[in-house]
Amino acid sequence: MLDDVPLLIKLIKGYLSDVDIVWQDIERIRRLQDKRLRKVVRYAYTVPLYHSKYKTAGINPRDIRGVEDIRKLPVVTKDDIRNSFPKGVLPEGYNTRRAEKLSTSGSTGKPITIYVDRFSILQSIIAYVRILKAYGERWDKTRITIIADTTYGSAGYATFNSPLPSFLMKILPIDNIQILDITEKSEEMISKINDFKPDFLNGYPGVLHALATLKMEKGFGRDINPRYVSSSGAVLDPFTRRYISEAFDAHVFDVYESTEGGPMAFECRRGCYHLHSDMVYLEALDDDMNPVSSGEVGRVAVTKLYGKGTPVVRYVGMGDLVKWTDDVCDCGINTGCIGSIEGRRVDAIVTADGGIIPPLSITGVPNEVMSEEKHFCVKQFQIVQEENGNVTVLAVPKKDEKNKEKTVIVYHKIETELNERIGGGISVQIKEVDEIPTYGAVLSPLVVSKVKKTS
Repeated sequence: MLDDVPLLIKLIKGYLSDVDIVWQDIERIRRLQDKRLRKVVRYAYTVPLYHSKYKTAGINPRDIRGVEDIRKLPVVTKDDIRNSFPKGVLPEGYNTRRAEKLSTSGSTGKPITIYVDRFSILQSIIAYVRILKAYGERWDKTRITIIADTTYGSAGYATFNSPLPSFLMKILPIDNIQILDITEKSEEMISKINDFKPDFLNGYPGVLHALATLKMEKGFGRDINPRYVSSSGAVLDPFTRRYISEAFDAHVFDVYESTEGGPMAFECRRGCYHLHSDMVYLEALDDDMNPVSSGEVGRVAVTKLYGKGTPVVRYVGMGDLVKWTDDVCDCGINTGCIGSIEGRRVDAIVTADGGIIPPLSITGVPNEVMSEEKHFCVKQFQIVQEENGNVTVLAVPKKDEKNKEKTVIVYHKIETELNERIGGGISVQIKEVDEIPTYGAVLSPLVVSKVKKTS
């Protein structure tokens, strides 16, 4: 793959410069955002989908001087990309052999497919190295285990198994990195991790939870003692965070990324979600597509500030909900922050009056109650809203739990607290089960809402 040598040079340059951008002066980061946005909008204007939208809105790339002008641009939806694929999401004559075709998981029943160029894949690698550095770790020294979805066409495949990373792995000394696939059986996976003894463990929260259970209940993985555990690919709720931290005696932090937007944010050691502001510009919008205020929850609109292939500019199709904040973190990373990742709109609970309750505003309840009662009787749970609106909390009790009376108190308090947060007119009850259903997915979703929502 000699044609990838120029990309290798870009990777080296990125390692020497781009990794450290988030620690640079705030104004310098903003100027870089402005410059990259102008370039991305000029490129998007050559793509039929965006060209048509911008012409209809009366927008010319010259009208966009920086991020302060971004609201002049129309938002792009999942249907926009789906209905324009394949020719409408690429410039005419684009060489698709120099790109990877990625598809979203389709958990909503409506997956989309986009093209991602190899430079975008490099950015994902650079973002990973940046996160390691933020935690005092090194990609070439730290023993790292990555549990990813490496299925062909996934973001994990592009980052770890596609031709470019495969090429890099052949020429770079990375014997310190172990990559496992999410579909491996938990018992086999934990055995491999135990033999590898990583200092840094990264995976989906559901997989990490399963491994934590094997360690605590069956004694597997006794030699797995990482300094840090990073969770990505799904919402990390307080209950799961505490459970994983307890099992591995490690600091657990969250990473926010997506197939469409790439790397977007990560928690620093102080718990602030720092944006990769050189890579994305993130907005939190209300139902009228206006920015929400600090402390409010809004729908994510992401603009990717790099790469070719399918441009991602003011894309709202992920359906993610985040709590916005104007707070500034003094950890030394000088990028903007988001307050929290609240989950996906499609998973939100619908109140009796039609309101929306973001998943993360209720998934912390079991952990809060168990902490208050000092009785951790549940090892896994799932909140399900049925079509009639009522809510059932499926709870898998901890093995050999003996204090049944205390468990009943915990269950009652969880029901009471959820009833208060969700509001009147909706019944909440806890039901003990042996296992949590996956609804056909690889991992069990934390919140399932069967109530239809308006887009």
